[in-house]
Amino acid sequence: MSRFYELNFTMDEAEDGTHSWLVTAPAFPEVTTFGDTQPEAALEGLKAIEEAMAARISDGEDIPLPLDETSGVGRYVEVSALTFLKCGLYMICKSTDVSRAELTRRLGWHREQVDRLFRIDHKSQLDQIEQAHKALGVPLDVGFQLPAAA
Repeated sequence: MSRFYELNFTMDEAEDGTHSWLVTAPAFPEVTTFGDTQPEAALEGLKAIEEAMAARISDGEDIPLPLDETSGVGRYVEVSALTFLKCGLYMICKSTDVSRAELTRRLGWHREQVDRLFRIDHKSQLDQIEQAHKALGVPLDVGFQLPAAA
């Protein structure tokens, strides 16, 4: 599965003649941000998507899945693998009605250790996320594709 989300860019011109790029994300209606250049706007869009994901986790809301594929037309940002895994863990818990308290019991950890697994800004260890997946009965499946030989 990809980790890409689409961004929309619109040039926003101020009365003084300066311009910036307004950025929105179709999957996250709450995302609106700006950047002076398109690369800066894309970075701000990525940060805004991550903040929206964190807010949705905090509020118990669903997180939209990334795109299955990108069309090559348009602008896309890729969330980090860690962010993707944390959101996936959250969505598995949500869809199976496993609370953080129950996950804490299953893992035999302190509640704060489990809470960190759901914080987008915390650099959790992959082995911790893998243990949480196992505790949920959904083993972590990681794949990659080797580049074609030249």
